Amino acid sequence: MSSFQHQHAAHCESGVISNLLRHHGVPMTESLAFGLSSALSFAYLPFVKLSGLPLIAYRMPPKSIIKGLLSPLAARFRFETFRSAAAGQARLDGLLAAGKVVGLQTSVYWLPYFPPDMRFHFNAHNLLVYGKSGDDYLISDPVFEEPVRCASADLTRARFAKGVLAPKGLLYYPESIGRQDITPDAVRKAIRKTCRMMLAPVPIAGVKGMRLLARKVAGLPAGDAHTTAYIGHIVRMQEEIGTGGAGFRFIYAAFLQEAAQLAQMPQLAGFSDRLTTIGDGWRAFALKAARMVKGREPVDPPAIAARLREQAALEEAFFRDLKASLG
Repeated sequence: MSSFQHQHAAHCESGVISNLLRHHGVPMTESLAFGLSSALSFAYLPFVKLSGLPLIAYRMPPKSIIKGLLSPLAARFRFETFRSAAAGQARLDGLLAAGKVVGLQTSVYWLPYFPPDMRFHFNAHNLLVYGKSGDDYLISDPVFEEPVRCASADLTRARFAKGVLAPKGLLYYPESIGRQDITPDAVRKAIRKTCRMMLAPVPIAGVKGMRLLARKVAGLPAGDAHTTAYIGHIVRMQEEIGTGGAGFRFIYAAFLQEAAQLAQMPQLAGFSDRLTTIGDGWRAFALKAARMVKGREPVDPPAIAARLREQAALEEAFFRDLKASLG
């Protein structure tokens, strides 16, 4: 579809939904999509394993950004999964022939346009398909600066990868969008929801989840290979998979800048600056952990745990103050 405009983004799901909504006439930025859907979070899930190590998430689960925008925009989306790859490909081809731009959930590992060192078994990568040329799909993958092509066999394999968060051929597209403007009430509601999530009493979620992870790390033996792998896994979950801890804080900080105008709450601009500083702390944490994993510093689990507790304290104070600012 020649009218579709690709835009590069920091994160796949927020980039996909903002590109898709702009295509349908909604003035949506990536940061507004991320903040309005209350996507910022933290969760330490030891019972969900990725390569034998616990899932550590810095955002809400896959599809939360897309589904979180339905209410503010009075929108309806259709989500479809498939039992067979053939049915999934036929449905995608039919939608493209009808002129639809279609969102997909895929595995990064099987997308050949990713450089080899960036491919790993992560099944919740989102992208848009806006057309087909011969056997190639025309893809807007928001983490790439330009549109790309992907052979049908490769895309089908990526759509039907097995494992944790298996996409089952998931595709989605809007059926209707009832509102194109963002109300101040929708902005305030979204911020309150994020504050509740980050300050939740559940031990695995929000700032409590950070402290639980810190206790786990503090108890790891310094000289053990598993400890190094565990710390490396934290860094990868934070900075490589799905934009990560620092990146999501920066996106939410940008949302607060927009929200200051949309909700007519100028005090939110100060919170934006404050969260940017917290994001810098997450980046410094990742750098220190990476230096340990690469052998440039001694592996020091208590030091990593102390940094996690420091970030938890900063975020707890931040979200308590942000909640109070809403009145």
